[in-house]
Amino acid sequence: MKKILITGGAGNIGGSLAKRLVEDDDNFVVIVDNMLTGDVSKLPLQKENWKFIKCDVNNYKDISAVMLAYSFDYVFHYAAVVGVQRTLANPILVLNDIDGIRNVLNLSKNTGVKRIFYSSSSEVYGEPVESPQNELTTPLNSRLPYAIVKNLGEAYFRSFYQEYGLEFTIFRFFNTYGPMQSVDFVISKFIVAALNNQPITIYGDGSQTRTFCYISDNLDMTIKTWQEGHFINDVVNVGSDDEQSVLSMAQLVVNVLNSKSEIVHLPPLKEGDMARRKPDVTKMRKVLGRELVSLKEGISRVAAFLK
Repeated sequence: MKKILITGGAGNIGGSLAKRLVEDDDNFVVIVDNMLTGDVSKLPLQKENWKFIKCDVNNYKDISAVMLAYSFDYVFHYAAVVGVQRTLANPILVLNDIDGIRNVLNLSKNTGVKRIFYSSSSEVYGEPVESPQNELTTPLNSRLPYAIVKNLGEAYFRSFYQEYGLEFTIFRFFNTYGPMQSVDFVISKFIVAALNNQPITIYGDGSQTRTFCYISDNLDMTIKTWQEGHFINDVVNVGSDDEQSVLSMAQLVVNVLNSKSEIVHLPPLKEGDMARRKPDVTKMRKVLGRELVSLKEGISRVAAFLK
């Protein structure tokens, strides 16, 4: 039986991954989360091959007790402070996540972990110098603590491999959404507003572009990467290359859900709202070998769940 640790496992992506992994009875999954933004509703149900432990990975005593007790084969380190507004409002809390990265790496190298998977972010690209954003181009031009921590985290993983031979894979996630996503993130926020015919608010004129990755595409990519041995000691973008302006995305939500919501423009954010986001997902498409879930289909799936 493979013993797997998921940090941040009561969140959108971590919780979704846990539910998929426990479907295989050959996996035993330990989920840890400090429940700052996690929720028990995102944990698996009706299976016995998993355990949840409330734990702060940024506290060495907390996480060391877990990792020393189980001697995991694989670790998915997904714990982090997330959300644009939350990370802007709590910069010290964001910087504390460096402790969690260091704790997990030090404990992994000493307890026989075979490979760690790290949830990095599109934010490492800062204000991009090219489009689409390729894994080899990371300009390091962002001033925001969240992006700085993700960049530093990537450097830690590479350094631990070089120094100790601890194998890793870095996933750079681009706006992953799905039924379990909190309603303070853009897609879920827009869908909830549209279902209730309430105003949909966007910052600025809405010309800033994003891509949105449905959770099943993220999970399929993650699990195939793990099981088939792709991108060992490497980095890969995980997202969609269907680039949409925030305004057009809001309009699509209204149209798909046949909503009466009005689109309301707010003043632009002072920081944190990058002009463009579009990953080069050549590697991801090759691994999946299929088309990605369209934004229209993803909106419909989330709306059906929320109804």
